[in-house]
Amino acid sequence: VQLQASGGGLVHPGGSLRLSCAASGLTFSGYSVGWFRQAPGKQREFVAHIYWSAGTTKYADSVKGRFTISRDNAKNLVYLQMNTLIPEDTAVYYCAAANSMRPMLVLTRSYVYEYWGQGTLVTVSS
Repeated sequence: VQLQASGGGLVHPGGSLRLSCAASGLTFSGYSVGWFRQAPGKQREFVAHIYWSAGTTKYADSVKGRFTISRDNAKNLVYLQMNTLIPEDTAVYYCAAANSMRPMLVLTRSYVYEYWGQGTLVTVSS
């Protein structure tokens, strides 16, 4: 199983980026998928997740209203649309997959995810 995160880059404050997470050896429709990020010198933190059933989503307070997580089961992709980016969003962003047995309540915790992508760097700077 491999997850591949992509779409990072350099963007000005107020700009937008869309990250993608692709999977091989795993079908996203049977997994909950989360996005986490790690800024330099800081711990990895939860950003958003989408539950495997019904596509229920949850966001960290710091990104609520600006970021949107979505999935395309036909393409086996999960997206993170990031709008109104601010310098504090600068980090390496990781996607991760958790099996369907994990209840929604625990999906903000990184240790419940079985598979992780390699990360994609997002830099928000003028």
